Amino acid sequence: MIFLVNITFDAMTSYIVIALFAVGIGIGWLIREKDKIRKGVDSAVTWSVYLLLFLLGISVGVNEDIINNFSRIGYKAFWLTIGAVAGSVVLAKIVYQFFFKSNNEE
Repeated sequence: MIFLVNITFDAMTSYIVIALFAVGIGIGWLIREKDKIRKGVDSAVTWSVYLLLFLLGISVGVNEDIINNFSRIGYKAFWLTIGAVAGSVVLAKIVYQFFFKSNNEE
């Protein structure tokens, strides 16, 4: 019985996240021409990301397993980060070449 409740809660959470995302897209579409509001939203998003990163840092700091294995995890995280950044740059370049570069640019 607990298992069924947990599945329902997880599915409901997913639906809530998708619904909030869809509502956000709709509101964004409605205010896309209002520069002042867009700048405020951009600023709010930036500060929200800063807050989330700060809270993530706190979460990592209180986790004993992560702190005790930080040197071992650190090397893997470093190489994973380098790979993710390099892959993102290469993919962004490919996407730019195929979708955004005009015929006049060289």
